[in-house]
Amino acid sequence: MKDTRRNSRKRRSRRRTNQHRLSVLVITGVILLMTALVVVGGISLRAKEKSYLAQETELKKQIDEEKARSQEIDDMEAYVGTDEYVEEIAKEKLGLVNENEIILKAK
Repeated sequence: MKDTRRNSRKRRSRRRTNQHRLSVLVITGVILLMTALVVVGGISLRAKEKSYLAQETELKKQIDEEKARSQEIDDMEAYVGTDEYVEEIAKEKLGLVNENEIILKAK
């Protein structure tokens, strides 16, 4: 009778040990899976970050170009309002000259 009780206890003990091992393996597998997901997510985020940084650099360059263009337009607007511009256009487009200028024509 004692042998059967001992065998029965040993079986229960082995069964519990096997169940604990299985539980530890399952938990370890879940932890490894979650770690892999975090690593893959981090790599993906780094790739997006590089893309966004490149895009940000390009947009800053475009902003600087547009600011320079805007400055050129403002300068041109100020120049158009001057008498110097009016005289230049009158000479180029209309062929007009000042009273004290002499026109020389090539043969």
